Amino acid sequence: MTVDLARRAAVAAAVLTMAGPALAQPQRKPDLADAVAGTYAGDVISDSRGSSRSNVTLTVTRTGPNTVQVTSDYPRLPTITVPLTAAMNTIQQARGDSVFLYDRGKNSLDVSFNMEVSWSGARR
Repeated sequence: MTVDLARRAAVAAAVLTMAGPALAQPQRKPDLADAVAGTYAGDVISDSRGSSRSNVTLTVTRTGPNTVQVTSDYPRLPTITVPLTAAMNTIQQARGDSVFLYDRGKNSLDVSFNMEVSWSGARR
């Protein structure tokens, strides 16, 4: 009987060891940030301090629940953090001085950074 208990304990320990990472991090439901995360190609279409610019890439990264960080390969565009909300067929900024507008039907994104420079493009 002692051998049987030891064997069961060993099997249970092996199962827990293999399942450890899965048990440690429960699955989370995808949110708005997951829906917009990705790489976008587009153009600076308006700039209060300069001219427009073509072929500018934005990277949208999920940083938390319904929150993203937007970065760019163009130094004129600052890094911004945007809380998100859904409205009709779009995902938009919930608050702040930057406009973030993702059209789910077209997979297009429009961003105005601090109300100074505007970018428009689509998901790659």
